[in-house]
Amino acid sequence: MGVSLKDIAERAGVSLATVSNVVNGYRPVGERTRQRVQAAIDELGYTPNLSARHLRRGRTGLIALAIPELTNPYFAELAEVAIHEAGRLGYTLVMENTAADHEAESKLLNGSQRHVIDGLILSPVRVGREEVLARAADTPLVLIGEGVHDVPHDHIAIDNVAASRLAIRHLVESGRRRIAFVGAGRGDDRHSAHLRVRGYREALAEAGLAYRAELVAVTARFGRRDGVHAMRQLLALDEPPDAVLGYNDLIAIGALRAAVDAGRGVPEDVAVVGIDDIEEGRFSTPTLTTIAPAKEEIARLAVRRLVARIEGAEVTGPLTVQTPFRLIARESTTGAPGRAGT
Repeated sequence: MGVSLKDIAERAGVSLATVSNVVNGYRPVGERTRQRVQAAIDELGYTPNLSARHLRRGRTGLIALAIPELTNPYFAELAEVAIHEAGRLGYTLVMENTAADHEAESKLLNGSQRHVIDGLILSPVRVGREEVLARAADTPLVLIGEGVHDVPHDHIAIDNVAASRLAIRHLVESGRRRIAFVGAGRGDDRHSAHLRVRGYREALAEAGLAYRAELVAVTARFGRRDGVHAMRQLLALDEPPDAVLGYNDLIAIGALRAAVDAGRGVPEDVAVVGIDDIEEGRFSTPTLTTIAPAKEEIARLAVRRLVARIEGAEVTGPLTVQTPFRLIARESTTGAPGRAGT
């Protein structure tokens, strides 16, 4: 037989209601009483039945994280933190891969899993503000990334314009003058790629450098191959770039590979910067300079806000948070060898 709340109450010498308040966090309990209850829990080895708890509250105990690309290391690293945080809060996190498809995002947004999940964390790419405002589902929603703004839901992201500006300033300060951007998007000005191009243009203007359309490479997707193909085209120009900012680390790693294959020294002939600080960039040759967003903070805050909404906690909102970021200078711009994993 498992240990029950009644067993804990008897051991601690308190009421069953007091034990329930400590275990479930319904109401505040005095510190001395809470310590007595916790001591009884530890002594008896009590483990809460989370499934039963969620069922009593009319919930499933499942929350979903919907991302546009499951194979992208940035989202994989973010998901790992989110899974751990959800488990710590008594929930199971399930993954949804939307493949940046409008229909897939719309179905999730409008409750295709409303009887399965208690809440949704969505990284939107294709759905717009009007669709979020008109969503049919009433399950709690937290947005991450930059696809949608000015909606009555918690929204957590970095300032992409400022992040891009920081990268370009670093390149300018290292003496670069023909700076390219690889990974511009097509059509949708809500996408973070457009925001990063905007930051790129602002930083060029700030440095007194002319914007050159031939140095902005549009890509169909945002992977390594896209970076390779775009970089080959840039290197074939009569005046090729002496530096490149990739939309993300994957594109930057592809660009780095293409430069090396073409016999260009990195960073002697062309410097390369990415955005995301994925682990792969710490072990590339040369190691990749990058803009590092606070991925762990994004994931933890998204899960915490969603769970608070699900459980009806008194939280302010909706909350819009721009999480911090920093530049990590490595060999692809400095030429100085660094320690692996830094």
